[in-house]
Amino acid sequence: MPALPIFNQGLGAFTEAELDKLERYCDALPLSKASLAGLDAGDQYNHVRRTRVSTIAQTAEIAWFYERLVAICRRLNRDYRFDLTDFSEPPQYLVYHHSENGHFDWHVDHGVQPPRKLSLTLQLSDPSRYEVGVLEFNGGNIVCAPKNRGAAIAFPSYTVHRVTPVTAGIRKAIVAWITGPDFR
Repeated sequence: MPALPIFNQGLGAFTEAELDKLERYCDALPLSKASLAGLDAGDQYNHVRRTRVSTIAQTAEIAWFYERLVAICRRLNRDYRFDLTDFSEPPQYLVYHHSENGHFDWHVDHGVQPPRKLSLTLQLSDPSRYEVGVLEFNGGNIVCAPKNRGAAIAFPSYTVHRVTPVTAGIRKAIVAWITGPDFR
């Protein structure tokens, strides 16, 4: 069996107007300091992850986004052919501020039940609005995800990845995880 691609991108998943509407909606959500399972908010936490986060609850106002997200995940899962069931948790809106050295060091997106199988990142910021803040994957070689606004990047949740520190501006993204039965 050939190796699975580390990531796939669905460019054009949202129009510019839809991205603007989604960004306005998310900017109005209350942000809090992102937590990290197993670590307190001390120095060790800050070394691994610094970002602000808000949950995007499914409401009538944002139902169109959820419908589109499901369609994108189905399309991008064609490369992986994972047995997927549902979003076990709502998507998250992430904001990486350069003033906070916003980043998330190497990690994988698993550790919950049912298991996360497919991770999705939607690039919400235009790359001209921030510097560095690159989503990188490490599958033996480091691969950088595209930074263009609206890029939807799907990858197996067991893939090692990170967001490098933002050195200027603010990077905004939405992340979601799709679960399924245990891998066999």
